[in-house]
Amino acid sequence: MKAWELFMSNPWAPLNYGFMRDALLIAALVSAVCAILSCYLVLKGWSLMGDAVSHAILPGIVVAYLIGLPLALGAFVAGLICAISTGFIKAHSRVKEDTVLGVVFTGLFALGLVMFSKVKTNLHLDHILFGSLLGISHEQIVQTAIFGGFTLIVILAMRRDLFLFCFDANHARSIGLNTTMLYYVLLSLLSLSIVVSLQAVGIILVISMLITPGCVAYLLTTRFERMLIIAAASAILSAIIGTYLSFFIDGATGACIVLCQTFLFILAVLFAPRRGILAQRFQGVAREAAAVIP
Repeated sequence: MKAWELFMSNPWAPLNYGFMRDALLIAALVSAVCAILSCYLVLKGWSLMGDAVSHAILPGIVVAYLIGLPLALGAFVAGLICAISTGFIKAHSRVKEDTVLGVVFTGLFALGLVMFSKVKTNLHLDHILFGSLLGISHEQIVQTAIFGGFTLIVILAMRRDLFLFCFDANHARSIGLNTTMLYYVLLSLLSLSIVVSLQAVGIILVISMLITPGCVAYLLTTRFERMLIIAAASAILSAIIGTYLSFFIDGATGACIVLCQTFLFILAVLFAPRRGILAQRFQGVAREAAAVIP
């Protein structure tokens, strides 16, 4: 039966399965956490940092597996090592931050691939790279909920200090905020968010979840508080639609979620009230017309 015929015959079919209900819940939670953090990353200009940390966690996962620790713990530590190493090299060399990030995360990712190829394990690399949301276990659901809830609480509790640090670190320092602490808090939250998203969408697709919602919200509003709400709403909507759609087309769930986010981004680029391409074109035409009229 074709996907459209299946949908028309029983549009609520996904809700009849427990694994689909769990997937919808976890996808919404993961998307909300990543979306809130993405606003700060976009404001700070740290989009590449999310890319770097997400790739650098692979060796941490392999080491955690070898010594019998939770994979999430290994991923978190490896992410922090990547971020701290980048900051240290940047502070003690002439190389720019984006260049350092490129060297560090590709090196760690390559190390992880070599380690993974030499270790006999039941883990599948595809699940690590692309996630396995529909195959998530009860233990992983609890783990994701705990990490995700904690990350969300910390971000919201420190949202004003983090906003000022991301918007103008010099001003934040001048009014007495500990910008060094905020720097490492933001990096820790980034690592936690990637750990939260690992099971849902994997190492590769998490990059989109940490960038796209913030970009969508940035195009649609100039108020940061409103930006947080729009980013979270667009991410949750994409998660629900993408997970739901993947059931009918038998597609990769994480990829469907990211495609939905990309579609919303394209709509925002075109139709955003002030910053959209069409709005700017209409404003330009209106100014030209006003200049011609005597």
